[in-house]
Amino acid sequence: MKRIVISAIFAALAFAAAFFGLLGTADKSAEDILYHHPSGTSEKIKIIKIDDKTINALGSYESWDREIYARLVSSLNVSDEVKPAVIGFDILFGADFGSEADRNFAAACEAHGNVVCAFSYVFDREITSDEYGNLKVNNLYVTDTVRPYPDLYAVTKHGFANALMDNDDGLIRSSFLYYPPEPDSESGREFSFNAQVYSSYCEAVGISPHYPNDMESSVFSFRYSGRPGDFENVSLIDVLDGSVPAEAFDDCIVLVGAYTAGMMDAYYVPVDRSQQMYGVEIHANVVQALLDGQFLTVLPRWVSAAAAALLAGILAFLCSRLSVLKTIMCGCAGIIIKLAAGHLLFGGMSCGISGDVLTFPVTAVVIMVYFTAAHYYSANRAKRRIEHAFKKYVAPQVVNEIAKSGTYELKLGGENRNIAVLFVDIRGFTPLSESLEPEQVVDILNSYLALTTSCIFRHGGTLDKFVGDATMAVFNAPFDTEDYVYKAVLTAWDIVQGGERIEKEFSERYGKSVGFGVGVNCGPAVVGNIGCDFRMDYTAIGDTVNTAARLEANAPRGTVYISSAVYEQVSDRITVEEIGEIPLKGKSKGVFVYSVTGIKQYEVEK
Repeated sequence: MKRIVISAIFAALAFAAAFFGLLGTADKSAEDILYHHPSGTSEKIKIIKIDDKTINALGSYESWDREIYARLVSSLNVSDEVKPAVIGFDILFGADFGSEADRNFAAACEAHGNVVCAFSYVFDREITSDEYGNLKVNNLYVTDTVRPYPDLYAVTKHGFANALMDNDDGLIRSSFLYYPPEPDSESGREFSFNAQVYSSYCEAVGISPHYPNDMESSVFSFRYSGRPGDFENVSLIDVLDGSVPAEAFDDCIVLVGAYTAGMMDAYYVPVDRSQQMYGVEIHANVVQALLDGQFLTVLPRWVSAAAAALLAGILAFLCSRLSVLKTIMCGCAGIIIKLAAGHLLFGGMSCGISGDVLTFPVTAVVIMVYFTAAHYYSANRAKRRIEHAFKKYVAPQVVNEIAKSGTYELKLGGENRNIAVLFVDIRGFTPLSESLEPEQVVDILNSYLALTTSCIFRHGGTLDKFVGDATMAVFNAPFDTEDYVYKAVLTAWDIVQGGERIEKEFSERYGKSVGFGVGVNCGPAVVGNIGCDFRMDYTAIGDTVNTAARLEANAPRGTVYISSAVYEQVSDRITVEEIGEIPLKGKSKGVFVYSVTGIKQYEVEK
C-alpha cells in the first residue's frame, strides 16, 4: 500500500508540473536542443534582401520611392514563361503618397498578377468574459490594421505578417494561418502572409494546398528548415542592376524583405540562439514548412500531463521494489525511452507531435534520488539495528571495528570454527537465594552479571547466553579474534579477581558471601544461528562446549579450571597448578585439568 501511495504522489507531481507548465522556458529549451534541427532549405525559395549594400547604393531606406519596387517586379517577370511563381513583399506599404511611383508599382503588380503584399494588425490586450462570466485576457485584440495603400491593395493578394512569439521566452516557434480564429460577419478570416504566399504558389504550379490541423486552428507549430543565412539570398541592388539574372528566380517563391539591423526586423529562433533571424527568413522557413508538411501537432496539456503522470507512477512503483543499482538503471532506461519516443514522434518525422519534454526526465531523476536515498537510509537503519543487537553479545569495540569495515553480515546456519568457551557460575546460589529476599537476590545477580559481562566484552568475547546464574561466552566467534584462547583465560581470571571484590561488598551488606567457579576449554565447535525460521539463537554446540561446562561444574569457588588444550596454547604466559586427570560427566575418558594461579606480567584492573 505504501508503494502505491508514493507512486501516486510522484504521478500527481508530474501531472501538475506538466499541466501547469512549471518547467516553462527550460522545457522549451530542451525541446529545441533535442528536436529542432534544420532539415535543409529549398532551392525553390529565394530571398531578395534589402541589406547594407543596397542601402549604400540607393540611399536611406526612408527616402526611397516605390519606383524601385516597380522596377523589381518588372525585372523579375521577364515573360509569361520566365517569371517567379510568386513574389512576396515582407514590407508594409501603408502610406498613400498619391505619387506616380505609387501608381507605377500598383500597375506593375496588376500586370503580372503574382505579387503578395504584407499588412499588419495592431494588437493590444483586452479583458473579456466567457459565457460563464469568467474573466479572461485576450492578447490579440485588434485595435488597428496597417494595409497597403488602396491602389496596391486592389491589385494584389495580401496577408498579415505579424510575428507570433512564445510567451515563455520570446522565441518564434509558431505561426498564424489566419485571423481571427472565429470569423465575424463583416470581414471573415484573413490569411497570414505565409499562408497567402503558400496558397499563391500552389495555385501557380497547379497543386492542392495542404494546411496543418486541417484549418481547425489558426495557429500551428512548424519546424525550421534553415538557420540564419541558410536560404539563398541576394542583394536587391544586384537584381536591379542585372548582376543576378532574373532567370535565377524562374518558378520560385521570391521573398523581399529587410536584411539589415537598422530596419529592426529580427527575432530569436530555436535553431540558433546565438544570433537573430531576419523576419523575411522566418517567413521563408514557414513557407517551406507548409510546402514540406513540416508542421507539428501540439498535444493538449492534459494529454502531455497524463502521459507524464502515467510514466512517473509506473517508474516510481518499479523503483520502490528494486535495489539501488537497478533503480538507477530503470530510471535512466525510462528517460532514454521517453526521449527516443519523443524524437520519433517530434524530431524523426516531418509531421510530428510536440508535447511536454522535460517533466518526465526531471521527475525520473527526482524518483531515482528519492529511492536511492531511501535505500541508503533503510540500509543504514538496518546496520544500526544490527550494531545495537551485536553490542548486547559482542564487545562494543569489536562491533565498531566491524561496522567500519562493513563486514557485519552473519552467516545463516552453522559453521565449524575453532573457538574458546568460558562458563562461569555462582557457587551455592540456590541456598543463597532461599535465605534472602527476592530484591536482594536480584541485586546480587545483577552485580554478578554486570561483572561477567564487562570482563567478557573487555577482552573481545561474545556473550552467548545467561542460564539462570550461569554465564556462557565464546571467543573467536562470530568474528575472528586474535589470540582468542589467551583472552578467554584473561576473562576468566578477571571474573574470579572481580568476584573477590564484590564478595566483600555483599558480605557487609547481606551477611552472605558470593564466589565463582570458571571453566575454559578450546577446540572445534559448530557456531551459528540455531533454531527455526521464527526463533533463532546464536550459539555454539559440540564437545568443546560440553567440556567447558563440565570444567566449570568441577571448579571450586574462586578457581579457574582450564583443559590441557588451553594450557598448551598459553602455558608460557600463565602459572598453574596441576589438578590431574578428572572424570567429567558424559565423557568416557577423563580430561587433564589445570587450575590457573596467576597471569604473568598482567595486572588485574582494580
